[in-house]
Amino acid sequence: MPTAVFDQFTRRTTDVTAQLTTLGIPLTAPPPPPAESDPADPWASNYAVPVDRASLAWCTAVTMLADHHHTGIDRQVLATDALLCELGICGLAQLHSDLHAGASVDYRFTRCPYCTGIGEDLTQPDCWEVGCASWLEFAGHEHLCPVCRGDDHQPQGLAKVHMAELEELLAGAIEEREQRASLRYRLRARLYRWAVRA
Repeated sequence: MPTAVFDQFTRRTTDVTAQLTTLGIPLTAPPPPPAESDPADPWASNYAVPVDRASLAWCTAVTMLADHHHTGIDRQVLATDALLCELGICGLAQLHSDLHAGASVDYRFTRCPYCTGIGEDLTQPDCWEVGCASWLEFAGHEHLCPVCRGDDHQPQGLAKVHMAELEELLAGAIEEREQRASLRYRLRARLYRWAVRA
């Protein structure tokens, strides 16, 4: 893959971590002790697992929330912590759906916010690095993106198929309307003749 693709992921995490550092927000939120949490620490996490705020998933989620709500990322830190602790990386798909008014998102037409349409989880090593057998590639063994599940983002290619389907639907609707119109015309003509006779 081109290095520019990988640079955008590095740039995303670098930008967010730089903002967090500037705001004095720690890059990892340690879990509180089991018995109590420190109410004086506004950035403390209430979850048993530490939150890595420098991960690609966390940076993606906080950016999505901040962009959607038109706020700074400091206002979305705790919401992002909660999202990723409760739902993990797959929570990004739920967040993306929620930000689109609860509608399901078709990642063939909408670019995935996590992998930006590549379809692979770039935080995991690929088959070449791990040393997976080459025959596994043809057996459906893939390191898919947990958000879009590897959907191939090609809106231009799929648009032709959908336009053909829409044209068929439109032609069917026009034909049905013409049939209904001729039926209405015949009924109107009969009613008119019946009214004239009476």
